[in-house]
Amino acid sequence: MDPRGSRSPALRRNACQYTRVWIPDPDEVWRSAELTKDYKEGDKSLQLRLEDETIQEYPIDVQSNQLPFLRNPDILVGENDLTALSYLHEPAVLHNLKVRFLESNHIYTYCGIVLVAINPYEQLPIYGQDVIYAYSGQNMGDMDPHIFAVAEEAYKQMARDEKNQSIIVSGESGAGKTVSAKYAMRYFATVGGSASDTNIEEKVLASSPIMEAIGNAKTTRNDNSSRFGKYIQIGFDKRYHIIGANMRTYLLEKSRVVFQADDERNYHIFYQLCAAAGLPEFKELALTCAEDFFYASQGGDTSIEGVDDAEDFEKTRHAFTLLGVRESHQINIFKIIASILHLGNVEIQAERDGDSCSISVSRTRAPR
Repeated sequence: MDPRGSRSPALRRNACQYTRVWIPDPDEVWRSAELTKDYKEGDKSLQLRLEDETIQEYPIDVQSNQLPFLRNPDILVGENDLTALSYLHEPAVLHNLKVRFLESNHIYTYCGIVLVAINPYEQLPIYGQDVIYAYSGQNMGDMDPHIFAVAEEAYKQMARDEKNQSIIVSGESGAGKTVSAKYAMRYFATVGGSASDTNIEEKVLASSPIMEAIGNAKTTRNDNSSRFGKYIQIGFDKRYHIIGANMRTYLLEKSRVVFQADDERNYHIFYQLCAAAGLPEFKELALTCAEDFFYASQGGDTSIEGVDDAEDFEKTRHAFTLLGVRESHQINIFKIIASILHLGNVEIQAERDGDSCSISVSRTRAPR
């Protein structure tokens, strides 16, 4: 399929003056321009006026079909569904998302049944209980685009068709996959709450702090990057109440435990445990600050702006308790994690004879 095939074929033969197009730009990726002269088949360039009134001659290669993309009419710009655009191509998609985000503060846009989300990198007041109930029972196109609308559509189709439903959350690092999945789970936990007093929905949500603590880390692109893939399966009974859930994980980035690049951190749990080292129950773990451990300090700064590791550790412990993990078992888990930190400060060196070695233990170690 020609990625430029959605352009008007008129531009391939002739285009009138004032026709608006998109041209590539090294800084802005795409720039809007307007033809100042009619284009006829066989012309080797386009005469364009940019939005800053700059006149530019744009060379074209007719044989390779490298003609500019047509720009959508202004009346369509800002549509909440990309499929409503006359021309659906890269510059049109990016411009529409940009307008909705910067001018209307909308982070969600539909593309048919797909929801496109832009990470605002800040907390927005659009995920409260009142918003959940507002989307409950509504059709997908009746409300503004939202992760709750996608979750409601899956929930409604499950109830109507009595068939399993799947929501795939994908995107590059830092796009907001982890948070989007949490909001979808929160929606299901609210509208499909358990019929008994066992608070199954709370236990389903409680898995998130644990998985994030042990499987998420700071990277150069994302302060809370999931370093593993996960498949979450939520079960419902015949009355569509949550009865349980299970999670499968795969492709965990195990190498991060022993090595972190510059400006990155190990998994959050190591720093959470160090932040709680002063608690009486952790005295025997012999932990200190994260800077004292090689496996926690290779990336440089061990803290994350706006993140309280000690507070997050309390959330992790509370989640363990909510899921029924006894205090003694939790301590054993934390002992294993602490032992990994201590092991990182052990240096083994071979002796000259090659048949023996020496072991030295230091509180801190310089990066290798």
